[in-house]
Amino acid sequence: MNLYFYAGKQQTKPLYMFNKTLLSVFKRDLEKLKYELNAYQHEAKIWEIQDGIINSAGNLTLHLVGNLNHFIGAVLGNSGYVRERDKEFSLKNIPLNQLLLSVDTTIAIIQFTLDKMSEDDMNSPYPLALPFLEEDKSTRYMLVHLAIHLAYHLGQVNYHRRLLDK
Repeated sequence: MNLYFYAGKQQTKPLYMFNKTLLSVFKRDLEKLKYELNAYQHEAKIWEIQDGIINSAGNLTLHLVGNLNHFIGAVLGNSGYVRERDKEFSLKNIPLNQLLLSVDTTIAIIQFTLDKMSEDDMNSPYPLALPFLEEDKSTRYMLVHLAIHLAYHLGQVNYHRRLLDK
């Protein structure tokens, strides 16, 4: 049995803590995405672009939902989700309530998938070859990458709202 120490206390289940922490980060940032969308004073501004701003908050939301449902839900959780990446950037004017529902569904898929993952699953190579992974990386690595990708685009949504929703 491997022993680990966390906050000065001996632990035998580090994976549980990792999964719980990772799930907490995904939930926090996806809830923040919903907060940002709800913070728009004018719903139509969610879809606005201007010179130098090529992605609307709506399209960034569709991209994040598609990305997470594909790389976590479909690849790791066998959810059956089929990604249509081009539509993440071409669809427009999806009502706010539909965007929020898609974020809630994504949270549920991530929770379902992470809850069933074992330490062996986390340490195994991510099952999909990806050009942006320089070499074979573990599923754990890919999940951290996805959380950082979410945070990156969440910042863009926040900035988009503050610049264009006046």
